[in-house]
Amino acid sequence: MDVPGQPILDIRAVSKRFGGVEALKGVSLQLHPGDVVALAGDNGAGKSTLTKIISGVYPADGGEIRLDGKPVHFATPEAARRAGIETIYQDLALADNLSIGANIFLGREPMRRVLGVLPVLDRKAMAAAAKETMARLDFHVDRLQAPVGRFSGGQRQAVAIGRAIYWNARVILMDEPTAALGVPEQRKVLALIRGLKKEGRGVIFISHNLQDIFAVSDRIVVLRRGSLAGERRTRDTSHDEVVKLMIGG
Repeated sequence: MDVPGQPILDIRAVSKRFGGVEALKGVSLQLHPGDVVALAGDNGAGKSTLTKIISGVYPADGGEIRLDGKPVHFATPEAARRAGIETIYQDLALADNLSIGANIFLGREPMRRVLGVLPVLDRKAMAAAAKETMARLDFHVDRLQAPVGRFSGGQRQAVAIGRAIYWNARVILMDEPTAALGVPEQRKVLALIRGLKKEGRGVIFISHNLQDIFAVSDRIVVLRRGSLAGERRTRDTSHDEVVKLMIGG
């Protein structure tokens, strides 16, 4: 249980270098339960590098990450997932030929034993999990067993979010979740993010779309050339101010 006022995730002066390039320069941010923090910045600002450090893809070269007030070091994305941090990348990392249930359990499949000996996939448990999780998201498709490759972009985002919810992620990193979606599907994804907020999950939301950022976030953290250019409460700022922070004007 979170101590009142204590962030779920506390990023303290994190830095990262790739050869001669300093990709992150002492960036800090906090994420609280039910908090949606948008990461804004131009290409090369350091947004994806920061999320990859949080999710265990890259090690930080300096600084500290605290989860529930305790220092953590994630050597792999799997270690971050076990700690309750899930990442939803733009390409979603879904297996198009598999069902919703199979994608929810991808790499973590439940097994049952036939005749008490032979291990086989527990497809009934996977289907039940898919039905329950998608119902929580108010997600409706004709056949839960259909390959997710047949789904629309917004529906596929729902499957990826459902996977994070099923595994009880408390911190969800979303990299450009509305990119390449039509307006109705963008609205659906933003509604899903608001649902995560209501459940008390913390969301870090990367987007180039300022309209989406202002529609869903509580705070906006702007990165520029690997540095923290500014942080604003969404309700207290404007599109123009955020753009000026991004370009340094």
